[in-house]
Amino acid sequence: MSWDFFLPVCVGDLVKTGGINQYVVQDVVPPKQLPSHISKFKAALRSQGPLCILEHFDTGYSVLQHCNSVELTVKEDTLELLVQVVSGLAASLPTLLASTSVSAAERKEKLNAVKMSVFLLCKLTETLESYSCRQSIVTAPGKGGKKGKASGEGLLQWDSEREKVLQALVQLLQLDIRSLWNLSLVEEEFTSCVTCCCYKLLENPTISHVKSKPTRDCIIHLLGILIKKYSHLLGASVKVIQLLQHFEQLSSVFAQAVSVWSTEYGVRAIIGEVIREIGQKSSEELAREGSGVKAFAFFLSELSALVPDLMIPNISVLITHLEGESHTMRVAVCEVLGEILVHVLCGDRLDESGKADRDRFFDTLQEHLHDTHSHVRARVLQVYARIVNSKALPLCRYSEVMELAVGRLMDKSINVVKSAIQLLAAFIAHNPYSCKLSSADLKKPLEKEMAKLREMKEKLKGQEPVAVIKASELWAAMEPELLEEKEEKDARTTAVQIAQYLRGEDGELKKQEMLVQYLRDTETFALQVERAISVINTMLYWKTTSVVQEAVQFCVTVCEFSVANSISGVRKMLPLVWSTDAAIKDAVVQAYRRLYLNPQGDTIRMKAQTLVDSLSELMVDASLGTIQLISVYGVQVLWERFTGKRETSDLHRRAAVLLLGMAARAEREVVLSNLDTLCSVAVGEKVTEDFLLARDTVITICSITDHQSKGAPFRLPQDHQLFTCLTQAIAEGVVMEDPYWQSFMEHAVRLIYFLAESPDQLCSRLLQRSARLLLDQIAEVSCVCLAQLLALCGCVAFWQVSHLERSVSAELRRRRGETEEREEKEKQMANESAMEEELGLIGASAEDTEAELIRKICETELLAEENLLCAFLPLLVKVCSSPGRYSHPQLTTAACLALSQYMMISPSVCEENIRLMFTVLERSAFPVVRANAIIALGDLTVRFPNILEPWTQNLYARLSDEVPSVRQTAVTVLTQLVLKDVLKVKGQVSEVAVLLIDPEPHITSLALNFFNELATKDNAIYNLLPDIISRLSDPERGMSSEDFNTIMKQLFSYITKERQTESLVEKLCQRFRTAKTERQWCDLATSLSLLSMCERGFKRLQECWECYSDKLTEPGVYQPLLNITAKLRRGAKPQFKAQIDEFEKRLTAVHTRGLENVESPEMDDENQKEGGSTDKTVMRTPLPAKGRPRTKRGQFSELEPSMTYKLQK
Repeated sequence: MSWDFFLPVCVGDLVKTGGINQYVVQDVVPPKQLPSHISKFKAALRSQGPLCILEHFDTGYSVLQHCNSVELTVKEDTLELLVQVVSGLAASLPTLLASTSVSAAERKEKLNAVKMSVFLLCKLTETLESYSCRQSIVTAPGKGGKKGKASGEGLLQWDSEREKVLQALVQLLQLDIRSLWNLSLVEEEFTSCVTCCCYKLLENPTISHVKSKPTRDCIIHLLGILIKKYSHLLGASVKVIQLLQHFEQLSSVFAQAVSVWSTEYGVRAIIGEVIREIGQKSSEELAREGSGVKAFAFFLSELSALVPDLMIPNISVLITHLEGESHTMRVAVCEVLGEILVHVLCGDRLDESGKADRDRFFDTLQEHLHDTHSHVRARVLQVYARIVNSKALPLCRYSEVMELAVGRLMDKSINVVKSAIQLLAAFIAHNPYSCKLSSADLKKPLEKEMAKLREMKEKLKGQEPVAVIKASELWAAMEPELLEEKEEKDARTTAVQIAQYLRGEDGELKKQEMLVQYLRDTETFALQVERAISVINTMLYWKTTSVVQEAVQFCVTVCEFSVANSISGVRKMLPLVWSTDAAIKDAVVQAYRRLYLNPQGDTIRMKAQTLVDSLSELMVDASLGTIQLISVYGVQVLWERFTGKRETSDLHRRAAVLLLGMAARAEREVVLSNLDTLCSVAVGEKVTEDFLLARDTVITICSITDHQSKGAPFRLPQDHQLFTCLTQAIAEGVVMEDPYWQSFMEHAVRLIYFLAESPDQLCSRLLQRSARLLLDQIAEVSCVCLAQLLALCGCVAFWQVSHLERSVSAELRRRRGETEEREEKEKQMANESAMEEELGLIGASAEDTEAELIRKICETELLAEENLLCAFLPLLVKVCSSPGRYSHPQLTTAACLALSQYMMISPSVCEENIRLMFTVLERSAFPVVRANAIIALGDLTVRFPNILEPWTQNLYARLSDEVPSVRQTAVTVLTQLVLKDVLKVKGQVSEVAVLLIDPEPHITSLALNFFNELATKDNAIYNLLPDIISRLSDPERGMSSEDFNTIMKQLFSYITKERQTESLVEKLCQRFRTAKTERQWCDLATSLSLLSMCERGFKRLQECWECYSDKLTEPGVYQPLLNITAKLRRGAKPQFKAQIDEFEKRLTAVHTRGLENVESPEMDDENQKEGGSTDKTVMRTPLPAKGRPRTKRGQFSELEPSMTYKLQK
């Protein structure tokens, strides 16, 4: 063979006249003749083998030249032939390469065949890959058309053919074909031809998909061979960087590739080259769009997870990016450090160098917990969570990192807060301390062991000093004695003797020091856990769903690991089952199911026992919602516990009966079939011994009234054992001074009205019996017993009204409905439309008649002279109006509460006693009386709004009560009234705004919730703001500037619309004219600066110049307005920025020289010529006082409008 084949730079170069002995394509076959030439190629391959490529190269080259015009089948046939040629060469070359007597001509022939076939195969593969990508883009939107379907089949076929091409190339190149070249120097063009094909295939958008894994693996192995055997190391590192910049999806592919090249092929230098290329990227370069920074970051993270040990030698190159501007690269470097710490620099067997690197990496991570970018802070917390979960965090760093994590709970970024919660949960799940003990439990053991340690140290100090003996000297002294006894003692005895020589009192001291240090660390850990629990419990009512979900998960974690005080969060999250957010509701339901409804045990009964125990533990001192289902075995265990058959505490007996009530809500027969048992056990002869058990039993029995059907209501006769027991227990309890009698009485009276026939008659006899017992059995009536009788009267009055308006009214409607239905059947032959019209009129009229009947009964009959309730009303009025004579707190409280319940009966009773009620509200010396009066007046406002409307100001006045509990009650009641549109929102809302700075955090949270809810109503806060500002800045109120700023900062955060901002700017500017004091001017200016000023608002501010320009000499007016210009300048367009600068110069000129000396804005030029006096003046202008830090927003938990009152203790 007289010619050599040189791989061309361009495909077209092969048809040009080349150098001496250089192969040139002689005949480019036309497209129409290609099928026949390909047939000849096939025949030659069968007869001559792979060397036929030397004669038929022009055919393959012609297919490349006419690739856009020939049919797809021609290209596929050509590709198949070329794959067979390369595979044939891979099969025949090993014999040639192993032979030592190969002629130069034969070697040249084989080399030309290899280069020709590889060249054609790679170029044709690139062409077909480009064609398939174009086709996938064109046919992507298609939906089942014939063309799209055919294209889809072609693409699918190409995926399989592509894999065959790569396998053939791998088979060929993994042979040591370098010996075919002179001096075994493979020409660079050959290597580039194959690598270009590989990188072209990697540009496919689907290469990272799961379905492309075989192709991806072949490419990685083919490039690995080229890097190891064909000197492609530098080229690969550069190409990796280039492709990452343009194809972000290749991050995981190249991470896998580099790890394979460095491990399976032993080319570790590739990692250093690639990381060096990334490390040399400047911050400015990475900040540019299209720099591939995301791809670099993801590549580093993936690579560190695959080969963390190989990243350590190159980590110094990456550390420089931690100081760069790209937060994405900072995240990647931190994740690399995390992988190294988890997989490499962990355990106790590290040498000194490894420990130094580990500590340095941990210090770096801790620094970036305070990174300026929230994404970095969040990811570092996630890295720490991975480290903790892998148990790779040194014990000495637990306290420090956990303290930082607790601090991040206050972060302004939601993602950081969520990551901090996850890290704290990981700490609790993998801590080496005892979580079950609280810091209080650990205090005494720690003090005891510290005292013991001090005694041991003092004892050692009292002993004579002993000379220090080196270990070598000690062994020299021991050796002769040990050698003498060597024959008599075995190795174990010798080891024991050596230990005895070395052991002394110092060993005991070391043990004690370690114990004390462990207890200290445990106490510190317990304190941090308690702090974290208290903070995260408050997050259960945040408005951000994802944070609430994380908080719920944290509560589950701490409860599962039996952390001290963990039950507090579990109980606190229970009301969230009524959340309107489905995600939160589902998270809470799943949490309780996981904690309480997945019992452990070998048998069904053991599981039921565990279930009851866990639910009972939750019930103790908790307010529970509804649990719908308890198994049959669980109900049986509950009955055994309630009746005393199973030994248990009083608390768990009450929990058991409440759980039975919850089961009864799902199945009424659970309680109804055992009513006699409930009566005999809890409200029978021993009822006076435990009124709490009797109360909870009454609550359980009352649960059967939740199953009322559309038919006649379920009621029991008056002489039923239940009512006999209840009335006797109530009457006997009146003359007993039991603190739990009243709560039992309230629930018992409610049950009588819900379940008894003619409950008014029962309760009338109950009042007579109670009053008689009180007068007969006690010579001198005690205030406590009288208070209990008055409380009973009020409770009966309230439930009598409720019975009339709910039960009696509902029964009248039911009977009327039955009558109408019967009449309708009788009138089937009547005109249908006329009948409907007639029935509609009759129904409306009947409803009015029924309502009027109920009102008439309340107005005339309930307090008639023959009704026993009437006899107690004068006594109630006398006790409430004579606080000097009746000064007992419980009596006053009961009388006030009962009077308010009497006032619910009718408008006339309310009008007669309303002045007395407000007098009690304002002048009572007992906070509990004032708080109860607020609740009562709130319900009266709902019932008789017209009567209470003139007294609204008196209700708002209690917001400034000196007792926190009264203020808390007042803001809760007013929140309900305002948000339910019972009270009109007026300027008195400023009194609620003052509570935003209340010293009590809970009251501040309630006030904040009020405004959060009010902000959801259209323009409510916007309409109120001017009046609130005027009232709060009134000199007579005497509010400090700091407090005013704190309140206004919160209120102005609700103004988000440009139109509202513009209007408020004008309103506030106009108020400068009516403001009389400098303090009012300053408050108005501060309010303007707190607005989220927009361009339209700024324009309005300029238009209102005349309103405030004469006040600019005051620093308190000038500085806030100057702050407005500073905020507007950020990100402003050049034209708008010029307007801002002009306005600022005008402000400064007036502030410096006064309005009368500044005729126009142009005078600022003259001002500049006066030596820069303006700037100096601005520098001397005092800044306004900073406001208090804004409190966190809570979430208002809405009260049920039950119109019932509870005695506050």
